[in-house]
Amino acid sequence: MKNLYFIFLLISLVSCKDKNPDVSVSAETVEVNKKQSALIESFKYNPKDDLIISVHRGGKGLQHYPENCLETLKYINDSIPAIYEIDIAQTRDNVLVLMHDNTLERTTTGTDRLNKYTYKELQAFNLVDDYGNTTNYKIPKLEDVLLWAKQNNVILTLDKKRSVSFDAIVYLVKKLEAEDVSILITYDLQQATEAYKLAPELLLSVSARNDKELDWLLHSKIPTQNMLAFTGTKLSPDSFYKKVQSYGIKTILGTLGNLDKQAQAKGEVPYTIWRSKGIDVFATDRHFEVAKALKITK
Repeated sequence: MKNLYFIFLLISLVSCKDKNPDVSVSAETVEVNKKQSALIESFKYNPKDDLIISVHRGGKGLQHYPENCLETLKYINDSIPAIYEIDIAQTRDNVLVLMHDNTLERTTTGTDRLNKYTYKELQAFNLVDDYGNTTNYKIPKLEDVLLWAKQNNVILTLDKKRSVSFDAIVYLVKKLEAEDVSILITYDLQQATEAYKLAPELLLSVSARNDKELDWLLHSKIPTQNMLAFTGTKLSPDSFYKKVQSYGIKTILGTLGNLDKQAQAKGEVPYTIWRSKGIDVFATDRHFEVAKALKITK
């Protein structure tokens, strides 16, 4: 009887295992997803590091290469080392895609709001470049861009639109095991706190445009090692950049907009001046010009 009991117990355990084939896989997946992103270590402030170019909207101002387009990312990546800020929207059938605007008119041959369409319906439209030229390129899935980034070791900063949740983005990043190429963009302490709770293993771009915002972050539950500080689109005092960096946090200056225009008007010299302030990342619409001015090559 004792032997029979153990036989029945063994059969019962095997039977339960067969009925729940995903249990062990799920546990392994969770464990993998808890792995700290390599970016947390590699993006720690180091005064000896080279300047990083962050390509705004995945590449702007290029003929025949639209913004938020996978082919544009590939084209730029063939020429210069850079990271890419991309915008994430959501279709009617909950597919995450790359798109900055709520509506389609400016960047595609389509009309109306993006979230009125399914992903399949959106494939009827083509992307349009900044000069109004229609291309053969389509609105890409975030999934395809993340997979390309993983395969090519390209870092993406993920800027969610209002209609998209951090949950949806984090879920996809973890599903694809793309933590080592993904940075979540947040715009205030509330967003940063939410993103950190969802994905404490990811690096966050946080808003630290002044001492007040920096102080909020430093007194939050977010470790400084998880922070990459966006300091705004205006120049701050040199002492502010040094203060941020004293906590081991790299700084991002948004040259996109007025500062890029200033640099263009002054023969690109300002890029060299701004770099001498010790700023770590330039978020720019003029990626090729910044690379040339600062002699950044692959």
